[in-house]
Amino acid sequence: MGNGRWSATDWSAYARTVTAGKSKAEIFTSRGMKPDYDPSRFRLRESRDSADNPQSTPIILASDVTGSMGMIAEKIMRDGLNTLATEIYARRPVPDPHIMIAAVGDAECDRAPLQVTQFEADIRVARQARELWLEGGGGGNRGESYSIAQLFAALKVSADAIERRGKKGYLFTIGDEPNLDGMTRAQIERYLGVTLERDLSAAEILQMARKNWEVFHVVLVNEGYCRYGRDEVLATWRALLPERTIELQSVDALTLSGNVRYSGSYFSDDDNLSASFVESYTVANTRIAYDLRDNLQLYGYVNNLFDEDAVTYMRASRAVVGGYEATLVEPRMIGIGLKMTF
Repeated sequence: MGNGRWSATDWSAYARTVTAGKSKAEIFTSRGMKPDYDPSRFRLRESRDSADNPQSTPIILASDVTGSMGMIAEKIMRDGLNTLATEIYARRPVPDPHIMIAAVGDAECDRAPLQVTQFEADIRVARQARELWLEGGGGGNRGESYSIAQLFAALKVSADAIERRGKKGYLFTIGDEPNLDGMTRAQIERYLGVTLERDLSAAEILQMARKNWEVFHVVLVNEGYCRYGRDEVLATWRALLPERTIELQSVDALTLSGNVRYSGSYFSDDDNLSASFVESYTVANTRIAYDLRDNLQLYGYVNNLFDEDAVTYMRASRAVVGGYEATLVEPRMIGIGLKMTF
């Protein structure tokens, strides 16, 4: 799936008729999980290259929809999805985005702990997201089954970016609770339709997902469970994703952006000697900003997000006869700052 391209005009027309002036209950009208979005009922979700999207990039946004967390889905439907798609096309941190929206719950007590749309590149993803069931369940078990989205990505996604070009997809889970420690065999078979030999821990599931996916988790630190149990929530996530757990103070005040720089292979001397050959490489940078007030912004950035150590240039050594010296990509750099406008 994933034909077509995102259009601001399509979104505007859709928003006028679907979300403008509507309550959450009027936007999300499903009162049960639709079979089309039940992962146990299909073999795979596919992200395929096409004439419209020749370098497709699969992106999964998996939002907690238990309790009050349905507000995340509402935010995505009101403006978040359009902002995300528009920013990706404008800034091109990745090429040709194929977006899937997933609704995450609790595999220990919910009827629908995971629902997933198709991968889509146009307004169809919004239409499908609206049909997801905001079950609003969850239990008193001090956590949610965020791992189910990671296991789904590992076992039930087929993507040209991964299989044909060796590029990883991007998976973001979003919520306010600790991550339940994995899934039982019975849960995996019931909710994903996959038969495994044993239970899997959260760490094992994450390891499976990270083989083909760049995995991140966004913690809503001032919402729901996390408002009173922040230390507990962050402890569970930092143990799993120490450098990829993002603390979000407010859904409305956040801006996330980034860019990707690609350099093709080349010879760094005029004679095209094999010793001067430089392999192609890609460097990703990301920036997250939070508006403290109208004229004051707190920001953080990570340059060389994945700590790429590629060679960027080769030249003959001045110290060793016949030797070469290499210039490398700058190592990962993490920083924060304040920006004030007058």
